[in-house]
Amino acid sequence: MKKILIVDDEKPISDIIKFNLAKEGYDTVTAFDGREALIKYEEEHPDLIILDLMLPELDGLEVAKEVRKTSHIPIIMLSAKDSEFDKVIGLEIGADDYVTKPFSNRELLARVKAHLRRTENIETAVAEENASAETPEITIGELQILPDAFVALKRGSEVELTHREFELLHHLATHIGQVMTREHLLETVWGYDYFGDVRTVDVTVRRLREKIEDTPSRPEYILTRRGVGYYMKSYE
Repeated sequence: MKKILIVDDEKPISDIIKFNLAKEGYDTVTAFDGREALIKYEEEHPDLIILDLMLPELDGLEVAKEVRKTSHIPIIMLSAKDSEFDKVIGLEIGADDYVTKPFSNRELLARVKAHLRRTENIETAVAEENASAETPEITIGELQILPDAFVALKRGSEVELTHREFELLHHLATHIGQVMTREHLLETVWGYDYFGDVRTVDVTVRRLREKIEDTPSRPEYILTRRGVGYYMKSYE
């Protein structure tokens, strides 16, 4: 049974989410402030976190940052705010999804299922790869990608990437020269049932460029095909 940590200081909202998830067979744990959330995270080892942005003690962004230091589990941010700035900040610190209050319980449940299913698919793929031959390393210019270790190196030094950033980099690297639309990347990297918008892809590409490019404003690895999408340049 999958366990979900619900973090929201508004108990009525927390109770509604808990009730709907329990009906679908999920085990749930609740926390009502940021510090309690981190304690419950350490104690309960949830498979997914539904995390409100505005919390007492520590806000949702701080909680997400702490979780991301040790885990890549899916984080769905909740917020009463709907500005692009808030969404971008949430995604930049490692959240996988963003839901604005008031939200449809059916939509939230669908997002939970999509993220858990994607996590299961990744774990299955990794297990199958480990049981068979090692996945070949990919070298593009001064960038080296080690799929089995989920590690990227630039001039021999490890680049600190979130799980999603690594997945995006690896997907583009295995399709060198092929232009990927934002919609395609949402489907393949984020999952077919992902409910986000294409700005999510733009934010992640921007963060990835800041980490792997010498000059992010003049990228040499991840290029933009204006009006279409993104692709990785071949160095051969």
